[in-house]
Amino acid sequence: MKQIAILGSTGSIGTQALDVISQHPDRFQVYCLTANNQVELLAEQARKYNPDCVVIANETHYERLCQLLADRQDIKVYAGAKALDDVVEASQIDIVLTAMVGFAGLSPTIHAIKAGKKIALANKETLVVAGELICELANRYHAPIIPVDSEHSAIFQSLAGEGDNGVEKLLLTASGGPFRLMSKDALQTVTKADALRHPTWDMGAKITIDSATMMNKGFEVIEAKWLFGIPAERIQVLVHPQSIVHSAVQFVDGSIKAQLGVPDMRMPIQYAFTYPERLPLNGERLDPFKQKLEFYEPDLEKFRCLALAFEAIKQGGNSCCVMNAANEVVNRAFLDDRCSFPQIADVIERTMQRATRITTPTLEDYLASDKEARQIAAEMLAKS
Repeated sequence: MKQIAILGSTGSIGTQALDVISQHPDRFQVYCLTANNQVELLAEQARKYNPDCVVIANETHYERLCQLLADRQDIKVYAGAKALDDVVEASQIDIVLTAMVGFAGLSPTIHAIKAGKKIALANKETLVVAGELICELANRYHAPIIPVDSEHSAIFQSLAGEGDNGVEKLLLTASGGPFRLMSKDALQTVTKADALRHPTWDMGAKITIDSATMMNKGFEVIEAKWLFGIPAERIQVLVHPQSIVHSAVQFVDGSIKAQLGVPDMRMPIQYAFTYPERLPLNGERLDPFKQKLEFYEPDLEKFRCLALAFEAIKQGGNSCCVMNAANEVVNRAFLDDRCSFPQIADVIERTMQRATRITTPTLEDYLASDKEARQIAAEMLAKS
C-alpha cells in the first residue's frame, strides 16, 4: 500500500490522480491533499478519500476549511506555504505528486526531494526555474523523479529497457493548440475565450493559455533537457494535432520508439505511481484504424514564446526562471483581460532583456530573480 501526497488535488491532474487511486484502493492510499483556493472541493475530497491531513495554501481560507471539516477530527487541517513544505516530509509518505501550478511548486518539491520521497512530477515549472539545482538535489538525496507530463512520460517509457544505448534526439510532440491554423495577423485579436478552447486536452486555465502561446511546449523542452540529460539542440518539437503520439525517442541507429494512446492523463499519472509495473486502467482505448497521424514543424515567428524558451535555454543561468516569472504575470493578465494575446510574448521578451543576468544562480538567486522579473513584467503591463 503506497501512501500518496497530492499537491494540487483540486486541479486537473489532482482530480485525475484521485480517479486512478479510486481504481486501485488495494494499492494506493491518500495521505495528504492540498489546494490553493478551492476550499469547498478540497473538503469534499477529504471526506471521500479520508487523508491524514489537508493543507490550504491560501491562509484566508483556513477558517472555512476548518468549518467544513469540523466533524472530522481524524483529518488534520493546516494552511500556508510552510505547511506545504512540512507535510511532504512526513515519514509515512511514499510518493509526492507535485501537481501545483507555477513557481509555487518549487519549494515543496525541494522539501520532498530532501526527504528522499519519490516525486511524480507534474509541476513543470520546478525544472524550468531551477532544473540544475533540482537534478543535483535528487541525486544527492536519492529521490527518483518520474515525469507525469504525457510527453515526458512517453519519452521515459520509450527509454525503458534501453540501458546505455545512445540517443540521437528526443521528438517532443505538441497539439499546436487552438491557433495552429490561424495566421499571425489573425492572432492580434484573439480573445481569452478563444485561447481557452483547446482542441484536445482538458486542462486548467493557466496551462491552456500556455498551450495556446506554445510557451507550454517551451517549458517542456527545458524540462526534457534536465530530465533526460539531452541538450536542447537535440530536442525537436513536432506539431501533432491528433495528440496520439505523445512523444518519441530517436536512437543513434536511426530507429524511433514512440508511446501512443488516447489523450488521457490518468495513464501517465498511474505509470508514475507504479513504475516499472503496469496496472489495468479503465478508459477509452486507441483504435489505430480510426486515427491518422500528422506532423508539422512549429512556426516560431507566429509562436514567439516557444522561440523565447529556446533563447532562455541558450542564455542559461537564471534566464529560464526570469522567463517563467514573466509568463506567469502575463498569463494571469491575459486571463484577467488586462493584456492582449500578442503582448504576452512582448512582455516576456522585454523582461528577459531587462532582468539581472546571473550565470550560476543559487536557490536564493532564483527566488530573487522570480521577484524581480514579476515586478518588471507588472510595470510593463501597467504602462501599456
